[in-house]
Amino acid sequence: MQTWQIGDVRITRIIETEDTSMAADFMVPDATPEALAEIDWLRPHFVTADGQLISSIYSLLVESQGKRLVVDTCLGNDKPRAVPDWNERQGAFLEEIAAAGFPRDTVDYVACTHLHPDHVGWNTMLVDGQWVPTFPNARYLFSEADWAWLDQAPVTPLGDYCGDSVRPVVDAGLADIIVPDYAITDEVRMVSTPGHSPGHMSVLIESGGARAIVTGDLMHHPCQIARPHWCSPFDFDQSRALNTRKSFINDHSDSPILVIGTHFATPSAGHIVTDGDTYRLVISDA
Repeated sequence: MQTWQIGDVRITRIIETEDTSMAADFMVPDATPEALAEIDWLRPHFVTADGQLISSIYSLLVESQGKRLVVDTCLGNDKPRAVPDWNERQGAFLEEIAAAGFPRDTVDYVACTHLHPDHVGWNTMLVDGQWVPTFPNARYLFSEADWAWLDQAPVTPLGDYCGDSVRPVVDAGLADIIVPDYAITDEVRMVSTPGHSPGHMSVLIESGGARAIVTGDLMHHPCQIARPHWCSPFDFDQSRALNTRKSFINDHSDSPILVIGTHFATPSAGHIVTDGDTYRLVISDA
């Protein structure tokens, strides 16, 4: 279990999956083994010896000013999905967060960086054949632009994740539809990083003179730090996502802010530094 201390804020990482099952053509098509071989700092943490991407799906448990926040809720159990590794999973996520001190009924907030199936799955759980909110005492924070889009979007081949993981929360009256810049506590804010989804947000943490930012999917893999022009086919607006990514890297490079990449494999966080005419991630445990 990986943890970071950012001033008075404690962050704990709970992994649902971490492997090479996310092929490059699914996540970042330009990241071929040949292209990745030119970025030597990606190995061994983020790319295998034969050039396969290593990626992770995880939640972050954030403790700030007496509040407990879950950032993104992974894939969830029992969800019918077209992706085989995502379909009707039976994982121990709830037991793992409880062991980390976050029993589900003690969570105050659930913040979804965006409304895609691998970020909303544990918003709900299956009880007596019905999808019910997993965190009954939490306020769920959804971006206004994302909800306006998803509420009207047709069901995709990925599955009806709105129907099983988002709409039940809204119908239960537990959703707050927010506009960034949105303060959860004095130390934790949701900030706008659009493009991957219409209202995509990142999570900015500032406490005791220390800073960290949780990327969400403005980047899917650390290779995009070195090659920001490599885009994902899942970007809602690739041009806007590219501009957001370039601005993010420029704004946060060569600074002490800890960048926690939402799909970055262990160790999953580091500092962006200039590397000749491009950038690299210097990994960090704190």
